[in-house]
Amino acid sequence: MTTEVVHNVESLVNEVKAEVVKWRRYLHENPEVSFQEENTSNFVYETLNSFGNLEVSRPTKTSVMARLIGEQPGKVLAIRADMDALPIQEENTFEFVSKKPGVMHACGHDGHTAILLGTAKILSSLKAQVKGEVRFLFQHAEETLPGGAEAMVQAGVMDGVDLVIGEHLWSPIELGKIGIGYGPVMASMDTFYITIQGKGGHAAMPHQTIDSITIGTQVVNNLQQIVARNIDPIDPVVLSVTKFIGGTTHNVIPDTVEIVGTTRTLNPDVRESLPKRMEEIIKGITMAHQATYTFKYDFGYRPVVNDQAVTSVVEELARKVVGEENVVPFRPTMGGEDFSAYQQKAPGTFFYVGAGNAAKGITYPHHHPKFTVDEDSFEIALKMFVEAVCKFNL
Repeated sequence: MTTEVVHNVESLVNEVKAEVVKWRRYLHENPEVSFQEENTSNFVYETLNSFGNLEVSRPTKTSVMARLIGEQPGKVLAIRADMDALPIQEENTFEFVSKKPGVMHACGHDGHTAILLGTAKILSSLKAQVKGEVRFLFQHAEETLPGGAEAMVQAGVMDGVDLVIGEHLWSPIELGKIGIGYGPVMASMDTFYITIQGKGGHAAMPHQTIDSITIGTQVVNNLQQIVARNIDPIDPVVLSVTKFIGGTTHNVIPDTVEIVGTTRTLNPDVRESLPKRMEEIIKGITMAHQATYTFKYDFGYRPVVNDQAVTSVVEELARKVVGEENVVPFRPTMGGEDFSAYQQKAPGTFFYVGAGNAAKGITYPHHHPKFTVDEDSFEIALKMFVEAVCKFNL
């Protein structure tokens, strides 16, 4: 790491932070949901090309990759940002609210994109000092299965990468702090679909039916026993039924019910065991009541598992950026994130930049219609990324 760059990180970030805020506000006004990020990706592509010294490409229809290839050998570091918005009607009143009805950036991805653009602009001016390569990954469709990360990996964005990092602006953490977690920090995110086929009939003559409603409720209740009685209490697991559809009126017992839900866990072995145990329960209950069933289980995102060595270095950088007292342990969440796809190809870490600010009323949770982030957090995220490149590539 050159002494010159170390002393200049603050000034380099100061030069771009106003532009980063401008980019974020433009993106916030013009959100696009997963797999529809055409204007967003075009904006990112054109902005990156304006910096110079970058090889910019489109790995998929709505994603962008930029490569800063140094003139000396060294490590290949990938840095990822997601770009998609959510199908939520925004209820904020600031001047740059979403212009698109029913769509808003309610998770901070507008900030992630702007921060990585700012990082790319800073580093593009340092090409002569770069060793190895810095790869900037602007990913589509983090919010919607099957997710954009897997498609980007399949397109080759991680080929030759030695390590990968990413950050999330995190409103539950107060501005000025950085959350660091070792090992599993975010859960797998899987979905199940169950149909119970009974025999419909008149509600006044239930003995002539095979009641899919009562069978379905038994299935729902007994699925909860998996977490309560089949899983080691030390392993966090969520099994939530979120949809139960059956019946059309008060005096008809329906033929079928549909049950949908999600499972979450931090343990890959537990994840693999869940669908087998679920089907055993569903099969047993339906057979006992002479009904039949269909069961579909879709594996979604893997758990995000932070590499010990990479995380240790990033924690060291966080102490430098915000001070040791402001680096906080990140408590794992059962939310999912497809950053895990990149970690299958290279060791990496995902850290959390505090973006909440109670004094400014920035307290709403992610995916809320009034969600926003404190834009002062962008400077911290920028410093983290630039310091990481100083550590690994300069």
